[in-house]
Amino acid sequence: MSPLSAPALQPAAALRVEYLDASPVDVLGAAGTLAVFGFGDTPRTMPDPRYLHVALPAVGSAPLECWQVDAEVAHGRAGDIVWSTGGGLQFGALEVEDDGDIAAVAARAYARLQAWLAGSDHPHPLRIWNYLDAITAGDGDAERYRRFCVGRARGIGRALAPGELPAATAIGHPHRTGRFQLYWLAAQAAGTPLENPRQVQAWRYPRQYGPQPPGFARALLPASSAMPLLVSGTAAVVGHASQHGDSLDAQLDEILANLHSLLAAARVLRPALAAQPGPASRLKVYVRDADALPQMQALLAARLPGVPHIVLHGHVCRRELLVEIDGCHL
Repeated sequence: MSPLSAPALQPAAALRVEYLDASPVDVLGAAGTLAVFGFGDTPRTMPDPRYLHVALPAVGSAPLECWQVDAEVAHGRAGDIVWSTGGGLQFGALEVEDDGDIAAVAARAYARLQAWLAGSDHPHPLRIWNYLDAITAGDGDAERYRRFCVGRARGIGRALAPGELPAATAIGHPHRTGRFQLYWLAAQAAGTPLENPRQVQAWRYPRQYGPQPPGFARALLPASSAMPLLVSGTAAVVGHASQHGDSLDAQLDEILANLHSLLAAARVLRPALAAQPGPASRLKVYVRDADALPQMQALLAARLPGVPHIVLHGHVCRRELLVEIDGCHL
């Protein structure tokens, strides 16, 4: 192909995640808005498909989570999927009625996601979020999170290689919604999945955690250096075992140790990343017990001063885990 006929080089994908106390209408009207997420008492629905309400109660009035790109954004609806694209990135979301059989629900949702990605010019999922009712209801292999993992794998339809795994979060609604909510960030270029040296890879968990190990990486480093590190839901797990029983502050400290370990692993590939969470990080903190939300706010102020965060009431995928944190980091 001659230089004259070569396709124009696309600019490197760049995503800014901001937490804003603003009107969703105003943020959606700003240039470059890829997606806006509301929590708690924010509007449940809006006509713009880039707005998504996550049905988790928030501490006080939570800010909006806003994804911004330096590019023109297109958006629309394709049946049950809402989407937007811009700057080499795509936001997509899907909600499925939950009739109680979460394995079947997850299988349908993930089969739909796989078909969507296969037909998209943004075929590489970087980051996926899953929100479902009663995540730890049921005993043994009948527990809903274990059944969700079975359904997710069934819907994907094949075993993903470690290099294909996205970063991911799965959190339970504290109150029944009757819906399974799935949303994602995808890109034209694949990223690099990362693991935490302090933890067994989730996809290698032993049989005691269910018949199907979870299918995600602990973090993902996008191909573009202008993108943040995307951190999966991180809890007080060392090796594959939960730590610190019913101590909220000790579990938070273990999570921070895991986050620092992940950042160190990421900095081997991208030394420009900050060595610890700071003002350029964005963290979402999920707390199992509503009564512990004020305590968590105080702990975060002491442990992570100056780090922007949103605290939500949500159930972690093991009953003994009281808190989980996900987010992004530059």
